[in-house]
Amino acid sequence: MPNKFKEDFLKSLGFPILEIHDTFSHYDFTRPGRRVLLIGPMGSGKTEYAARVWRDANIAKSKGEDVKNITSFGDTDRRNVFFIRNKIDSVRFTEYPDDALAFRSGYIRCGNNIARISNSFDFDEVVKENPTVGTYIIDEAGFFDERLAYVVRNLSVQRGIMFIFPTLILNFRRDIFNSTARLMLDMATDVIPLTAYCEHNSCINDAFYTYRYYNIDGVESPALYFDPLIVVGGDKQKTGSVSPNYQARCDEHHFLPGKEYTFFTLKPLAQEASTGNIKPLRNELSFLKSNINKSLLCSSLQGRYKGNRNEDVYLASLKQSLIAEKALMYLFNEQNLISEDLLISLVKDLRLDSSYMIKTLSDNNRYVSLTQELLF
Repeated sequence: MPNKFKEDFLKSLGFPILEIHDTFSHYDFTRPGRRVLLIGPMGSGKTEYAARVWRDANIAKSKGEDVKNITSFGDTDRRNVFFIRNKIDSVRFTEYPDDALAFRSGYIRCGNNIARISNSFDFDEVVKENPTVGTYIIDEAGFFDERLAYVVRNLSVQRGIMFIFPTLILNFRRDIFNSTARLMLDMATDVIPLTAYCEHNSCINDAFYTYRYYNIDGVESPALYFDPLIVVGGDKQKTGSVSPNYQARCDEHHFLPGKEYTFFTLKPLAQEASTGNIKPLRNELSFLKSNINKSLLCSSLQGRYKGNRNEDVYLASLKQSLIAEKALMYLFNEQNLISEDLLISLVKDLRLDSSYMIKTLSDNNRYVSLTQELLF
């Protein structure tokens, strides 16, 4: 409701002059074609907000025919809500029922109105099979292909379908998550930002960022800038260099070592390798695998963070294994600076962990002949 009305209403109840905040309202199913982004770091309550929309829809469906007339477009009723998750996210919330819309503090059951899909073409099939659904909640839309943004826009314009996207817009690097996330921002009609408390032990500020780190022998080891963009894993605490942990963090406590190294050293080495001079890149990858203290990465981090009050945290990133594998995948998958043949050659030559690389590349929608070349 308008602020002036709220102020007058509260004054009539005897409230003194105070700061009036926006009303936390039930969800509005009367407005067709909305494309609502719920953005915020992990743990900010995006999916829990979506669960609240689901509950509001059940209340709205209990109303009479007059309400149906203003929430419908033909057979499509925006009070009919369907929840979508990506198949690669299936390792999360495994302790809940298959039909659960699960979040960190609980879940609600969606019955038949929930599906796990792999891509936008699977979503086309869900829409065809559910002609009366008028609201889709698509969790972590950035996991899907770019085409999804165009499918969503067409359905919202042509049929008035409403979409809600609880999604990470920023990745652990604090960059726009990917091109799909960028398209979602471009076509959104509403953006609802959510925050969380910073999860650093000494801080209670608002957190806008998702922080990725590894637990190496009980030590917090921040993910390096060139860590894989998508790493599939559950919400439980993990140890080792394969599966990371996540926290919501404020600007001060979001540690991201290796960005300068990535652009000043790693990428130039790959560009040189692409011209035929492979040796400098090979040497660096060899050090990253077997003798990290001799690597240019180690020199870069020591030079940049020496004397920094968080020096120990930044340098703990060097304790991880699989750094060479991650650096090579970044150059191949995200930067397209090395060919598939060179990738396979370096993996074989340096005896890198091919099983880890195959799975990670697959999770990031990159499939290579590495599988046949290296597993058999």
